[in-house]
Parts: sequence; structure tokens; C-alpha cells
Amino acid sequence: MDRRSFITKAGFAGVGAAAATTLAAPAIAQSTPKVTWRCASSFPKSLDTIYGGAEVLSKYLREATDGNFTIQPFAAGEIVPGLQAADAAAAGTVELCHTVAYYYWGKDPTWALGAAVPFALNARGMNAWQYHGGGIDLMNEFFNKQGLQAYPGGNTGVQMGGWFRKEIKTVEDLKGLKMRVGGFAGKVLETLGVVPQQIAGGDIYPALEKGTIDAAEWVGPYDDEKLGFQKVAPYYYYPGWWEGGPTVSFMVNKQKWDSLPPAYQSLFRTAAQATDANMLQKYDYVNPAAIKRLVAGGAQLRPFSPEILSACFEAANGVYAQLEDSNEQFKKIWSSIKAFRNEHFLYAQVAEYTFDTFMMVQQRNGKL
Repeated sequence: MDRRSFITKAGFAGVGAAAATTLAAPAIAQSTPKVTWRCASSFPKSLDTIYGGAEVLSKYLREATDGNFTIQPFAAGEIVPGLQAADAAAAGTVELCHTVAYYYWGKDPTWALGAAVPFALNARGMNAWQYHGGGIDLMNEFFNKQGLQAYPGGNTGVQMGGWFRKEIKTVEDLKGLKMRVGGFAGKVLETLGVVPQQIAGGDIYPALEKGTIDAAEWVGPYDDEKLGFQKVAPYYYYPGWWEGGPTVSFMVNKQKWDSLPPAYQSLFRTAAQATDANMLQKYDYVNPAAIKRLVAGGAQLRPFSPEILSACFEAANGVYAQLEDSNEQFKKIWSSIKAFRNEHFLYAQVAEYTFDTFMMVQQRNGKL
């Protein structure tokens, strides 16, 4: 081959390759555009685990996109009050929020099904239903009508039943009790004489200290210790039957969600699921030490009596029956949860319950 011809052809090939590389760059850049969002949290920064979910999501997205997809979290009250976070996201005041759907049950009880309702599923069951039982899609059929697209972004595990200024031994003791209780549970407790109060996390302690309320539930030992409830209400009840496995959600403004490139939507879902798992794992790790510190500091642990639990269970079923008759969307989603709940607790009795119970006996006998 002629040397000059070879060099000329090779030169043009090199230029072509370089041009192809240059032309490809914009396509790549378009797949990872600069996106900067704000996230309104329903939680104060002092609650590092539940508020921290928004920070964890932000970190995952920032690292995966070399800083091109950034989300800046804002604590409750910095942009909007904690209980208005979903409203802000739906209105486009912020692009998304990190909140618990049952805060908004007053608009429609169906909201609560995206978080937790009394005597429903535990955390594992809730996640199984959402990720593999169609729960996310069912909830988004509802959330889309509110101008939102939502994905699980945390779970606390079964919560405690709350802090009480006096002992609660019978159903009669519930009558007239002013209690801060989140979401749908208040409607059930109301049928038993409780006067429910919906108060944001950061405002609970002063209300309990001043006697404005007689009792309050929040999350569990780790967060409750940070909020200092043990200083003003010594009796710590369990379990929080209204929150067997409450989901904390990332709710994105629907128009903003639809405007994201598909790659970013996929990445967001993946990062949210990782955040979901991370929060539950952290609570499982920090709660055991926290409960020991609380008891050492004077907290009086008390189980709700079988009488109270049974009364609450029957009251909850009565409320569900009313809602199924009057709210078609609620009925559709609740029917899906109920069907899986039956299967979930059937299987849980086989291996999980047997293993856990045996190990608990060994722990009580000092053999672990």
C-alpha cells in the first residue's frame, strides 16, 4: 500500500473517530442533566434517623450522578410546617417532600393506607405488599390524583404505644384522655373516648409538659429519648398497634416527576428503596440500647392489656367497615392489604415466630 495513501486514510479515520466521540458527548450529557430539587421534610433535624432519610436519598443521587442530580433537604418549619409538606410538594412550592402519608388522612382516609393503619402489617409485611404485591402502584393511582408520585423512603418498624402521665389499665381509663396520636389511629381511639390531637413532632414535648395533652406517641425508644418524653410522662406503653410497620414516603410533584429523564426516574426509585431499607436497619440497631437507657432513667414499661387491645381491634374493624361502604378507593386498597395480611401472619407463625420465640427464651434465661 502507498505510504501517503495509508496515512491519508488513517488520518481521515482518526478525524472521523474523534468527530464521533465529539458528537456523542451531547447525547450522554442529555441523559444526566443538571437537576436541583428541594425536599421539605416533616421532621426536625434533631431526629437524625427519620429526618436523615432525606439526607441519605440526596447523598445516593448526588454520588450516582457526579453531582448532576442534587436534592437539598429542609427540616420541618424551614420552608413549610411539617404537617404541610405534602401540600407544598403537590402545589410545586418544593419539588418533593419526605413525610408520612397518614398525616393527611383528614383529606381522605385513603392517604393513611400509604403509611400505616391500625392492626395492619408489620414492616416486613408492608414492604412485601408494596414492592411485590402492587402496593406502590395502587397507592400511586390515588396519589397521582393529588398531584404526587410517591415511593417508600423509610420505615420505623413497629412503634411504641406512647407516653402517658398516668397508668392505663382498662378501656375506661381511655375516656377523656387527650392524646397526641398521628393519623388514622385517632379516629379509632376516638370511638373509645380518647380525644385525639395531631401535633408535629417538635411541638409534642411542650404540650405534654404543660398538661395540654395527657399522652403522646411518636416513634420508638431512640427518637422518643431525643425528644425527652420520659421527663414529663413516665409510663411507656407498647405496642403501637396503629403502626405495625409505618412507611415514610418521598412524594414528588407529579409534573416534576414526569419531567425527569427515565434514567433519573429509575435511579430515584432505586435510591428511595435503599433509603427505605437503611432507615429500618438503623432503627433496629439503635432502639435496643435506647430502651435500656430509658428504663435506667426511670421510664416505666407497660404493655397494653389484652382487654384494651381487643377493644381497639374491634373498634378499628368497625371504622374499616364504614369506610369500605363509603369510600371506593379506600376499599380497593384496603382489600389488597387485608388479603395479604392474612397470608403474611399465617406464614410468620411457622418459621419466624418459632425461631424468634425460642431465642427470646434463651435471652431471658441469660444464655445469649
